[in-house]
Amino acid sequence: MTHLITSPEAWAALLTLTSLEIVLGIDNVIFLSVIVSRIPEQQANRARQIGLALALVFRIILLSVLVWLIGLTAPVFSFAGYDFSWRDLILIGGGLFLIAKATHEIHAEVEVDDDEGDEKSGGSAFFWVIVQIVIIDIVFSLDSIITAIGMAQDIEIMIAAVVIACLIMYISSGPVSRFVAEHPTTKMLALAFLVLIGVALVADGFKFHIPRGYIYFAIAFSAAVEFFNVLAKRNRKKARKASV
Repeated sequence: MTHLITSPEAWAALLTLTSLEIVLGIDNVIFLSVIVSRIPEQQANRARQIGLALALVFRIILLSVLVWLIGLTAPVFSFAGYDFSWRDLILIGGGLFLIAKATHEIHAEVEVDDDEGDEKSGGSAFFWVIVQIVIIDIVFSLDSIITAIGMAQDIEIMIAAVVIACLIMYISSGPVSRFVAEHPTTKMLALAFLVLIGVALVADGFKFHIPRGYIYFAIAFSAAVEFFNVLAKRNRKKARKASV
């Protein structure tokens, strides 16, 4: 352990891996921000804390069972010329879940149900949110940890990078969630991103890798446009108040 603290290579690996884990965690933060926006604020804060704590726990557990995890990439069966591993199946299942969930949320936003408010305040809604967070945490954790294994050799570095990334996710998730809840157009944009991420996960499961740089560039560009849109709306409101 001491040699890692004094090793420049170890610090470089930690910095690189932490940056990568933070980037990979963007998907998780977006999903959390959208899913908790449909329950009361007090429950949403608790659900977000539980979700990020579970994300950290799942990542550390997966790191602790490296041999089993590496075996997930071994082919389990073949179909239509494709070799599928457990990792592929989990990515495909998680991607389809994201696409279905985002589509359902978009429908709920467009077709507003008068009874929706009663459902949101119930304990069953909170429980269902936690279940969905657990499912997607497992999917994102698997992809994240397999990437970590490919980049670093010391489990101490991997765990440190995961812990730092999860702490940053926790700090950023609150402001992101509030921003999404306050701006409906931003929520629709986030849901569209979830569909895009779900498609990328399904493609990965079928061995067709979509470079994440394309996806994150689209997210960053759209977020920048939406930021200026929100800023313009705020300035128009101020102008109207000043003219009254």
